[in-house]
Amino acid sequence: MDNKFNHLIDMDDYSVAQWNELVELAEKIKAAPEEYSEKCKGKIMATLFYEPSTRTQMSFQAAMIRLGGNIIGFDNPSNSSVAKGENLKDTIKIVSTYSDILVMRHNQEGSAKAAALCANCHVINAGDGGHLHPTQTLTDLLTLKCELGRLDNLTVGLCGDLKYGRTVHSLVKALACYPNNKFVLISTPALALPSYIKDFLISHKCKFTEARTIDEAIGSLDMLYMTRIQRERFDSDEEYERQKNVYCLTKAKMQYAPKNMIVMHPLPRVNEIETEVDDDPRAAYFRQAHNGMYVRMALILTIMYSSPRIKPLLTGEIHNSVCCTNPKCVTQTEKYLPHSFIKYGDIYICEYCDERILR
Repeated sequence: MDNKFNHLIDMDDYSVAQWNELVELAEKIKAAPEEYSEKCKGKIMATLFYEPSTRTQMSFQAAMIRLGGNIIGFDNPSNSSVAKGENLKDTIKIVSTYSDILVMRHNQEGSAKAAALCANCHVINAGDGGHLHPTQTLTDLLTLKCELGRLDNLTVGLCGDLKYGRTVHSLVKALACYPNNKFVLISTPALALPSYIKDFLISHKCKFTEARTIDEAIGSLDMLYMTRIQRERFDSDEEYERQKNVYCLTKAKMQYAPKNMIVMHPLPRVNEIETEVDDDPRAAYFRQAHNGMYVRMALILTIMYSSPRIKPLLTGEIHNSVCCTNPKCVTQTEKYLPHSFIKYGDIYICEYCDERILR
């Protein structure tokens, strides 16, 4: 692998100290954005969005423009050579030669890591299926710092789609790295947090409990993170219909929340937060979306101008005879990719999507 590029595929790619530096830089940019208006003059960012997006795509584009740079890319793969059958590798190889930094959202899990393996520029993961969304997590960390003044000693409630919610997965893994954070997992059994994320909490000695309703959890929280039940992640409409209206945060429920608790949401929302809640000063989700632009400005600057890191993208063993069993893994369609796994005894963990395979 060419080590001259910095990538952000997973929050694990950076240390906690580096996360803190990114948040601090974002705070400085937010306070005086005009001081950074030409930091990326002459630079080009490509945004490749294989899935619909409003906030992530526009905040990245706005971030680059406010830094003085330019943007290229697509927001609909049907308008690109992807519609002609071009594989991910060829798209990335070409587009990355036109740009200094590439931001990609894709519906397949592990796609960002696959892209970074063949890119000729820096790569940022803007969401890979239901797997990870690290730049949303940086947005969330900045929001917590701005709203509550700290990233530790928090009781965090996460509600809704904890199974497919990539924002939840990334946020839990990040906050578990700060001291004394506790989690309340509010979901139906069908949408519970995946076992590999629970194992991460256990390995970091983080306390967590599970709840079935908002009402039983809201009184003890510093932050409630609401999530949309995502139709696009379900294998059938019937399964989605059974889950879609289970959780809704209302003005009445907010009466039982601590007066300093904040409500966050990665957006878009559908019907999981009543619009009446918007007027509550504890509703931080629109301020959270605004913070996304500043943290992405900080990330672009950090990636573009930091010394190259030497951490390899794949650190496991190649077993091309072993296939990942996750139907949404990028290796299912991008057949040229090496089948790389981390081994723990008889368990193989796919390095692209974290699926566990018992051999």
